[in-house]
Amino acid sequence: MSGKQFVVIGLGRFGSSVATTLYSLGCDVLAIDSSEERVQRISDSVTRAVQADATDEKVLRSLGVRNFDVAIIGTGTDIQTSLMVTLMVKELGVKTVVAKALNELHAKVLLKIGADRVIFPEKEAGIKLAHSLTSSNILDFIELSPEYNIVEIMALRDWIGKSLNELKLRQRFGLNIIAIKRENNIKITPSADDIIMEGDNLFVIASIDSINKLNNS
Repeated sequence: MSGKQFVVIGLGRFGSSVATTLYSLGCDVLAIDSSEERVQRISDSVTRAVQADATDEKVLRSLGVRNFDVAIIGTGTDIQTSLMVTLMVKELGVKTVVAKALNELHAKVLLKIGADRVIFPEKEAGIKLAHSLTSSNILDFIELSPEYNIVEIMALRDWIGKSLNELKLRQRFGLNIIAIKRENNIKITPSADDIIMEGDNLFVIASIDSINKLNNS
């Protein structure tokens, strides 16, 4: 597991996708939803899944939410619940709070009450689709900020059989490798001596310029 701990509140399509992806990348993930069905569906794909009322501050305290590094609030379809949970989680002391918003007004209020970042899933899905359509080796794309993204890329043919040290991907393309996915296994923070094999996927942190440089290589 990686060092960071994440709590995801609201397990609709957005929350479930974020929770399972973070867990697959080696993160410690607590998933919370009021729906038993949603909790059961995700229970084997996160560290811990709990059915609970996230609008109850006592419940959040009992689950130790204050000890998590990042909270992702995925209850965007219910604006009142979204605002209430965002405010409580921030007041409990979670350092970074990311919240899903339905529209610009919702986003403005979320930011005013303490959200550190607001997500528009439909917009980000559009960005992801555009990148996947313009590059055959980009498999997935998560926007971290306007400048940087987490990108899953397919190992290029001329990378196979070479070590990360030989490839010098950071120097050549500005790609910071955080994991290598090989079949059903993921190696977090690979070493410079790790050899890229056929079928490997790499998770990297990259800027848009870096991605464009890779596409044009």
